[in-house]
Amino acid sequence: MPREYQFPFELRHLIYFQEVAKQLHFRKAAATLAIAQPALSRQIAQLEKALGAPLFVRSRRRVELTAAGRIFSDRIDPILRMLSRTAAELKALAEGEAGHVRIAFTGLAMATVLPGILREFNRRFPAIRLELSESPTSAQLSALHAGELGCGFFHPDAPTPGLRTRLLLRERNGVLLPADHPLARKPVLRLRDLSATPWVLFPRKYNAGFYDRILAAFSRAGVTPRIAEEVWPRANGVGLVRAGIGATFMTPSEAQYLPAEVSFRPLQGAAPESRLVLGWRQTPPLDAAIAAFLNVAGEMAAGVSA
Repeated sequence: MPREYQFPFELRHLIYFQEVAKQLHFRKAAATLAIAQPALSRQIAQLEKALGAPLFVRSRRRVELTAAGRIFSDRIDPILRMLSRTAAELKALAEGEAGHVRIAFTGLAMATVLPGILREFNRRFPAIRLELSESPTSAQLSALHAGELGCGFFHPDAPTPGLRTRLLLRERNGVLLPADHPLARKPVLRLRDLSATPWVLFPRKYNAGFYDRILAAFSRAGVTPRIAEEVWPRANGVGLVRAGIGATFMTPSEAQYLPAEVSFRPLQGAAPESRLVLGWRQTPPLDAAIAAFLNVAGEMAAGVSA
C-alpha cells in the first residue's frame, strides 16, 4: 500500500509565509492577503511551531528571514508557482483552450479540407496540441472505436455504429495519367478508353467499400482492369503514375496541385465516387479540446461541396 504522508501544515500556511517573506512586513502582507494582522501572526507562529524552527526575526522596526526561513522560502516558491500554473492549465483544459487532440487523416483530406481547418484551429487555439497521422479508413475506424483517436477524416462505405460523422466532401473521381500517355491530351475520358492501360490502386483491406466501387465502375464500363501495383498512401500512387507505371483515380479537388509529369482528366460515364467524412466517438461527454476542434471543422466545412 502506498504510504500516506501527513504534513504538519496546510497550503494556506505556505501562502501566508511567502507573502510575509516577500514584503518583510506583517501589516502590509495582511492587507495584501485580506486578513487581520493578528490572524496572520498566529498562522505564521503555527507554521514555525509545526516546522520546529523560527522563520522570521521580528523587531519593532523590521522583519527579517532567518536562515531557516530563507531555505524554506527557496523550497516552497517553485511549489507555489507550479500549483498556480496547474490551476490555470486545468481551467484552460476545462474550457477547451488547452489540451491534446489525436487526429488521423487520409490523403484526400490533406489535399482538400484539412489544411484550412488546421490553419483556423491553430489561430483560435494555439495552446491545444494536435497530433496528426496519416492512416487508412480501416485503421481509423478501429482506432476511433478503441478510443485511441479524438477524431478522423476517412471514407465510410457502411454504417459506423458508435461513431458520429459529418460529410465533408463528395466527388466523382477522374483519372491521373503519366503526362506522356497517349490519352493525356484528351479533354475528357471514359473508362473504356483506358482498357489497355495498367492501373495503380490501393490494397482492398484499407477501404473495401471504395475498392469495390472502383471494380463496379470498371464492370459497368465493360472493362477488366489490369492492376500493375497496389500501394498506400495516395502520394505513393501518384509517384508511380509519375514513373509511368500506370494510371490511378483522383478527385478534381485533389488534382489542383500536380507535378508536371502527370495529367488529370475528368471521366464521363462510369466513375467511382469518393466520400470524405469527419468522424468521432458518439459516447459523451466529449473532451473539451476535441469539441473545440469539431466546432472549427464544422464551421470551415460548411461551405464545402458535399
